[in-house]
Amino acid sequence: MKSNVFNSTNSMVIASLGIVINIVFGTVIQFIQIPLLFLDTIGTIFVAVVLGPFAGAMTGGLTNIIQGMITNPKNIPFAIVNIAIGLIVGLIAKKYRFNFKIAIVTGIILSIIAPLIGTPIAVLVYGGVTGGGTDIIFAWLLASGQKIFTAAFIPRITGNIIDKIASCILVLFIIQYLPLNLRAYQKSNQNA
Repeated sequence: MKSNVFNSTNSMVIASLGIVINIVFGTVIQFIQIPLLFLDTIGTIFVAVVLGPFAGAMTGGLTNIIQGMITNPKNIPFAIVNIAIGLIVGLIAKKYRFNFKIAIVTGIILSIIAPLIGTPIAVLVYGGVTGGGTDIIFAWLLASGQKIFTAAFIPRITGNIIDKIASCILVLFIIQYLPLNLRAYQKSNQNA
């Protein structure tokens, strides 16, 4: 009795909530400037775990498009990164129970994949400078003789290691407090 729950009203509300969580957490963390932490993909990760890879990818992509229209157009090209995060987390959560070990492994995978996708975007579209806290490290590495891709990649992977693992662990704790019917759907995804 498995149906496409993304079409249901509850799933649309959850996906919309994921977008709001991404924007709010990302904006607050950017405002208070916590080093190496972004928390701008928690909603994507949450939706991907609960509703699957397609819903996670849609949540991630729409987050960047909406954020780009509201605050900073520089966010729009990075929608590809957020879409990939939704797909990866959704596929992992579909195959394995999203427990502490899987959350950490997923965070490590995301911390490598996200900068591998995001760095070429940052370099090709913005010359490596995106207005974030990692720009100082980028400039220092570039001035020290590093190639532009390396100078842009190193600060991104450093920040993503902490951010993506923390985001996955936070989502794990949130999921533990979900109503039973949502947790039951997540378990049915693993058996499909």
